[in-house]
Order: sequence, then structure tokens, then C-alpha cells
Amino acid sequence: MNLAPYIPFVFELTTFACLLFLHKTFGNARSELVRARSNYIFIGLILWLTLQMMLSLSHFYSSDTKVFPPKFLLLIFPPLLLIAALFMTKSGRRFIDSLPLAQLTFVNIVRLPVEIVLYWLFLNKAVPELMTFSGRNFDILVGISAPIVALLILRNKINKTALIAWNIAGLALLLNIVIHAILSAPFPFQCLAFEQPNIAVLYFPFSWLPAFIVPAALFTHLVALRQLTRPTQV
Repeated sequence: MNLAPYIPFVFELTTFACLLFLHKTFGNARSELVRARSNYIFIGLILWLTLQMMLSLSHFYSSDTKVFPPKFLLLIFPPLLLIAALFMTKSGRRFIDSLPLAQLTFVNIVRLPVEIVLYWLFLNKAVPELMTFSGRNFDILVGISAPIVALLILRNKINKTALIAWNIAGLALLLNIVIHAILSAPFPFQCLAFEQPNIAVLYFPFSWLPAFIVPAALFTHLVALRQLTRPTQV
């Protein structure tokens, strides 16, 4: 892809911002054990991003996109398995239940610059229009509202029902763009956007979107919903 340098640069900054927001969230957990291990988690996430950078730069994902199952699964399955493990194990549930809700919510502010980058990529014929806010993607609304909702949580100005609704809406919008992104990518099962496939996520640094930013957003919503719907919230 031949892109203006500011496009990947803004996306890289967005990814690092997401990483730092998560690190701060873990560092402010109610559990002393989680706080003590937050630096190790941070290092683990950096190693994951580095691995995906190396694979993307070696054209692992962009070469031979018609193989089945797609190599793309190596981007998304490991973080999904990790999230599942956190919810399925006792120690994992203790970990997620100790995280501060307001800071979890604030992490989603990164979805605002992500949507701007996706629009720039559309203008440069790297993703289809349906993946942008001028198409079928309204995820930008979560990025705009996230800092407002986080502030309301800190000031105790928002009730549990409203928070549950906001997180469900955020999950729905996330699922919407993920489905459109997968179905418009140049994989064997592509059924959308044949005139302009979703190729950006096969290249660095945009491969960090499915490998890190999307799972991070999913994680924040799932953790928030668990905390908000537990019979006894810690």
C-alpha cells in the first residue's frame, strides 16, 4: 500500500495509547496481585504486538490470502482464547473483577481515531466504504461517548441500567464492524466489497487492529458487563 506517512503514524500512536490505557487500568486494579503483575502484562502485550509486526512485515498475512483456514486466524484467535480463559478460570475472574470500571470504559476512546484512520484508508482504496462512518460503521459513537461515560461513572452520575445498555450497544457496534471487515477481506469466503476488499488489516501497522485494539475493546465491554450484572459487585 502506498499511503501518506501520517496515516500509519496516527494508527501506531492510537495503538500505543490503547496499550498505555490498559496498562494504567491494570495498575489501578483493586487487587494488589494484579497491580504487582501489571508490568508483566504490559511486557506480554508488547511482545504480542512485536510478533504481529514481524509477521505482517514479512507479508505472512498478505501473501496467499485464499488458503483455508485463513492465516488471519493467527491474528484474532490467541487474544480471543486468552479472554475466554480469563472468564472461565477462577483466577481469571478475580483478575477481571478487580479492574476499575471507569478506566475500562475510557479505553474505548481509541475507537475515535481508529474510525478516522479507517476513513483515510477508504480514501486510499485500502478498505471498503462500508467499514467507515460514511458506510455501515457507527463505532465512532462509542469512541466519542466513552470519555463522557467514564466521567459520569467517576462522579456517580449514571445508573447501572444505562451502563449495561451502553456496553451492549458498544458490543453490537463492534460486532457489526468485525463482521463487515471479515466478509469484505480477500479470503475464500469473501462476500462483500469485491470492488474494494479490506486489505489494510493484512499489513503493518493495521494488522494491530484485529490483533489488539478490537480484542481490547471486546475485553472492556465483557468485563464491564460481568461487573455490572454480578449479584454482588466487588
